[in-house]
Amino acid sequence: MRDPKPRPNDELYLSILRSMTPEQKLMKVFELNAMGRELLRAGLRKRNPGLAEEEIEKLVVETEIKCHNRNY
Repeated sequence: MRDPKPRPNDELYLSILRSMTPEQKLMKVFELNAMGRELLRAGLRKRNPGLAEEEIEKLVVETEIKCHNRNY
């Protein structure tokens, strides 16, 4: 099935990925993972404004475990 949404930058993005070394790609994975975790924390803080940071971190870990288990 073809994606109906135009994505004019796909070729540029793929070109950039192809030009990266394996080390650069791995570093990008770590960077994106950290950014995703920060977005998760921000969302949890917004939905649970009264929770202490320790509780937020506990929720982060629980959420990551749930997501990880659904992928396998």
